Amino acid sequence: MTLSSFGRSYDQALAALLNSGERAVLVGGRKGVEKESLRVTPDGRLAQSPHPQALGSALTHSDITTDYSESLIELVTPTFLTSWELLQYLTDLHQFVYRALGDELLWATSMPCAIDSDSSIPLAQYGSSNIGRMKTVYRNGLGLRYGRMMQAISGVHFNYSFPEKFWAVLADVRQHSRVDSDFVSDRYFALLRNYRRHGWIVHYLFGVSPTAPASFLGDRTDHGLELLRPDTFYAPYATSLRMSDLGYRNKEQSALSISVNSLDEYIRDLTAAISTPSQAYAALGVKVDGDWRQLNANILQLENEYYAFIRPKRVARSGERPTKALRRGGVEYVEMRSLDVSALDPVGVNQDNLRFLETFAALCVLAPSPLLGTEQNAELDRNHVVVAREGRRPGLLLQREGRPVAMLDWAAEILDAMQGAAEMLDEGDAKRPYSTALAVQRRKLKDVEATPSARLLAEMRSTGESFGDLSLRMSMTYKQYFGELEITNESRFAKFQVAAEQSVEDQRVLESAAGPSFDEYLAAYLG
Repeated sequence: MTLSSFGRSYDQALAALLNSGERAVLVGGRKGVEKESLRVTPDGRLAQSPHPQALGSALTHSDITTDYSESLIELVTPTFLTSWELLQYLTDLHQFVYRALGDELLWATSMPCAIDSDSSIPLAQYGSSNIGRMKTVYRNGLGLRYGRMMQAISGVHFNYSFPEKFWAVLADVRQHSRVDSDFVSDRYFALLRNYRRHGWIVHYLFGVSPTAPASFLGDRTDHGLELLRPDTFYAPYATSLRMSDLGYRNKEQSALSISVNSLDEYIRDLTAAISTPSQAYAALGVKVDGDWRQLNANILQLENEYYAFIRPKRVARSGERPTKALRRGGVEYVEMRSLDVSALDPVGVNQDNLRFLETFAALCVLAPSPLLGTEQNAELDRNHVVVAREGRRPGLLLQREGRPVAMLDWAAEILDAMQGAAEMLDEGDAKRPYSTALAVQRRKLKDVEATPSARLLAEMRSTGESFGDLSLRMSMTYKQYFGELEITNESRFAKFQVAAEQSVEDQRVLESAAGPSFDEYLAAYLG
């Protein structure tokens, strides 16, 4: 069975790849992960301590940094050709980090620990250099615009690029005259459109944030959640509150429309958003009495403020903005941003997650991907939010091209269509790991209780724990796990230590170098 809405052309593309003589053409894509975790105290409160000195400089370290808050650690892996190598590196990073945390823990879930108020969430600090100051001012602006509580949510981002050999074969299959950056970017944007169409399936299969602590909601009464425990709210059928309208799909950006029909349109719309003033944000103040509150009063301060499920990316040069990097060289890889931090896995993600996303990327790039209009984008956004809020509701219907369709039927079609790509990714591996990962996901369609969100709620109900109690218990379990885990790669640990020390020196050199004033630096960067 193939995905009915894709039809014969998708089957033909798969068959053409298989018949190209390069059966392993999908094998060897580059994979990387960015994983966020809050640092918390032994009693489950947000850590107020600075970023641990033993971890180096959050500004200049390539693997260990911070995101919004000084208490929000972000671990960034290099890219690898296999998922197991990637997960091993992420495991090693966790071991190294835990040895610098003292009695602190890494929070095991996406939704944050109990937090007293917005003001108790410390902004990430990057030192006195111009780039360091800019990063902190940017985060202060995010807090003013959306509230700091939203920025305390954690996630896992999967960075992926197809193997170089794939593009030549695909160009031949599509009868394209040559492989250049325009062709590659065009195909990546086809992927982006199909991810918008079908990416809600990631919430259903891997969402693991159906609950939130009462402190996350604050004084809000419009959240629509139910009380599970005195300090725990939940949505009975939710999969990922993180990716719902309570999390990253916030109302402040609901009117923002960024086209993924082409690289030019994407850059055009994003450039307009980062250069168009907003009266509401202007009212917050930009530079008041010499104090920078935000970088500017535009709809977006910077490109990264746009909270998308998936982003086209290119590694930027020093001082180069993301849109300029994309215009210079086209799309280099995609960043899939829908994965919750899994409380069911010590490092917050597992190989089945990553292998599924790699297979899903192959489906999205090979399948027909018509251009999207404003109404279609709105329909697709609603599907994502509905699945995030109510993905486990029996008989749930989504909208496909203006017509209702049963979510589970649509999901089954997607998984069936992925089988051919999974078999190509399994080429040369007798264990068939990609097909196995796909089979695991099929079981979640037959049994909703096998989904991570349902498993998390079942655990809370069986133990009587609150969200905070369960998250703290899992966080302590993983701290013990990594503390007892044998170090398997001493040389890698030594490199982590050297990198931490070098990053401190790199920041010192950066801060001691002569340069323009902060105002001049910011004007040049934003210009």
